Amino acid sequence: MHLAQLNIGRLTAPIDHPDTAGFADNLDPVNALAEASPGFVWRLQSDDGNATSLRPHPDPDVIVNLTVWESAEALRDFVFHSAHTDFLRRRREWFTPMDTPTVVAWWIEPGHIPTLDEAFERLDHLSAHGPSEHAFTVNRPFADPTIAASHTG
Repeated sequence: MHLAQLNIGRLTAPIDHPDTAGFADNLDPVNALAEASPGFVWRLQSDDGNATSLRPHPDPDVIVNLTVWESAEALRDFVFHSAHTDFLRRRREWFTPMDTPTVVAWWIEPGHIPTLDEAFERLDHLSAHGPSEHAFTVNRPFADPTIAASHTG
């Protein structure tokens, strides 16, 4: 199985505003780093090479990032053990806190490309029901069901 993840964030200012320049100016390098990372499979992007022009959330200041990874470990290595970590530490400069979860993960079949509708359904499920096999957090993932099944038979 592969791991899909959605993270959302409410910008403190429009993406082209000087207050968010430190974020916007580093989108391409961070996306390139992700794509070059072991275990990276896919990321959502529009014609501009990222997903910042997409606004699927009711709040127009919310931007999305939807990716697929070979494993939870591969995603965690990128997020917490690469140059991405420097930008993660600075997120409060560019994003305002939200009252609901902003990150969700779930297992998908290899080759499946998750949709934003699917991703938001998972995020809503996490918000309403807490972590489960259907929708969980990156820091505390549920086991890959194909691995878990192979250990119970």
